[in-house]
Amino acid sequence: MITQEHINKSISFEEYFQLHEKQVATGSTSGDDQSEALVEYTKLNFSRLKRSYKTTTPSEKVLETVDCLNDEMTWLVLTETWCGDAAQNIPVLAKIAEANPAISFRLIFRDEHPEVMNNFLTNGSKSIPKLIALDKNLNILGTWGPRPKVIQDWFLSEKANGADMDKLKIDLQHKYNEDKGQALQQEMVKLMKAWLNKECFSI
Repeated sequence: MITQEHINKSISFEEYFQLHEKQVATGSTSGDDQSEALVEYTKLNFSRLKRSYKTTTPSEKVLETVDCLNDEMTWLVLTETWCGDAAQNIPVLAKIAEANPAISFRLIFRDEHPEVMNNFLTNGSKSIPKLIALDKNLNILGTWGPRPKVIQDWFLSEKANGADMDKLKIDLQHKYNEDKGQALQQEMVKLMKAWLNKECFSI
């Protein structure tokens, strides 16, 4: 499902950041759709990406958990630069991965890899970001995405109650800003412990 070729085609967070910055400078975005709306989202999202990365500090629980991990892992994330959820969550995931050199954090673009995305749908949709955790043999340990559960539950509830979608998208970004990545960090602690059964987790 995930092959070494996919890993070889992936990019680091630093490369992703630089590519996103270049797209803002050139008025472009990722993917074939270069519409004005997506280009504008990409510009907005670069500001969010920078802010999220700058303001995220891994919690003590995260540091304790990643310190317990000595198994090589790859966290492969499906993304696009026009995606607001990606801009908010990917920097948090990158900061967690940076806390442990055994975790290789890599990104690939959703629309360039439909053969991957179609195997990791969320309720039938191609929602991103989508993190796929892999062991050193590229066996799938687990997945996360596209949003922290508490934010996803709120979003789906508001949507079901007929909220205006344009306003809801703005409110969603406010939710992220208020949360400051804490919900995602808490979820990742639980997921990492579930993915790898390590004795030090119970100490």
